[in-house]
Amino acid sequence: MQLTTRLPKRRASLRPARTSRPAAARAPADPEPPATRDARRGGGPQDQALYSCMCGYAFTAAVTTSVGCPHCGTEQAW
Repeated sequence: MQLTTRLPKRRASLRPARTSRPAAARAPADPEPPATRDARRGGGPQDQALYSCMCGYAFTAAVTTSVGCPHCGTEQAW
């Protein structure tokens, strides 16, 4: 289906002029950077990590340089 009626062109003078709001009416800028704000929303840093041992056991433990598997006792080096 094709339109046979053409729409009239708008004149620039018919559009209302844009007015900028005064600085006091604008929303204040967010004082925190996005990374800090997102970290607070996420509950802060995580102190636990998921480790998987060669024996097939997966466990969570505190983040350290070496952790022992609670199933077989093997050290898990990072």
